[in-house]
Amino acid sequence: MALSNPAFNNAAFSNKAVAPVPPTPQQYQGGLSSQQLDELYQRPAATPVETERMTYEDTIVKTVVAFAILLAGAAVGWFVPVLALPAALVGFVLALVNIFKKKPSKALVLAYSAVQGVLLGGITVFLESAMPGIALQAITATLVVVGVTLALFANGKIRASRRATKIFLIAMVGYAAFSLINMGLMLFGVNQDPWGLRSTPIEFLGGLPLGAVLGVLVVFMAAYSLVLDFDQIQQGVRNGAPRIYSWSGVFGIVMTVVWLYVELLRLIAILRGGD
Repeated sequence: MALSNPAFNNAAFSNKAVAPVPPTPQQYQGGLSSQQLDELYQRPAATPVETERMTYEDTIVKTVVAFAILLAGAAVGWFVPVLALPAALVGFVLALVNIFKKKPSKALVLAYSAVQGVLLGGITVFLESAMPGIALQAITATLVVVGVTLALFANGKIRASRRATKIFLIAMVGYAAFSLINMGLMLFGVNQDPWGLRSTPIEFLGGLPLGAVLGVLVVFMAAYSLVLDFDQIQQGVRNGAPRIYSWSGVFGIVMTVVWLYVELLRLIAILRGGD
C-alpha cells in the first residue's frame, strides 16, 4: 500500500518486498559432503523466531509491553497533570524521530509510549474534573472501536484498498488544515468558544455542534488507520521482514490508538457540553 501510516515507511512493509530465499543445494555442493547435506535436509524447518523474522506473536507481545508503559505514563500524568505540556512537546519530537528513523528503535518507541501516556493522563484528569465519568466513557469507547476493528480485520470483513486509502489521505489533509485554522483562531482570540469552530451549531441538524459531526467522521478515519496498521503488519510478516521491524508495527498502533482516544475524549466532551 503506497499510502499508509508513516510509521511503516520501509521496504520491509512494501508489496514489492521479497522474503529471503534459502540457499539452493548447488550453493552447498562446494563445501559440504553428501552426508552433511542429508543431515541438513533432515533437520526441522527453522521457525520465524529462530531466523529473526517478524511474527504476529512477537508483535503482539511488544504491543502489550508498549501499552503497559503507556498506562504507567498515564498514571503519572493523572497525578502530575502539569507534566502534560512538556510531554506533548517531547512526544511530538519522538514521533518525528520514529517516523523518519530508517531502522526502528525499541527504546524510542517505548519512550514515545511513556510520554504519550503522561499527556493522555494530564488531559483526561483535566476533563474528568469538569465532567465526572468522561475518562471511563472514553476508555470504553476506545476499547470497543479497537476491538471491533481488529475482529473485523481478522475475519476478513474489512481490508485496506487503494481507493479508500486515497480518500482517507485527502480527509486527513482536510482535517489537519481545519485543526490548524481552528487552533489559530483560538490562540489569537478570534473565537472565544471552548472548542473554537467545533462549537458552531449546525442548524439543519437540530443545532448539533460541528465538532460532534467531525468527531464521528474522525473516529471512522482513526478506525481505518488501524486497518492500515494491521494490513502493514500482515504484509511485513508475509515478507519475512527482520524482527526489529515489529517495533514499527508497535509504534504505528500506539500512535493510532492515542489519536483515537483523544478524538473520542473530545467528541464525548462536546456532546456532554457543560454538564
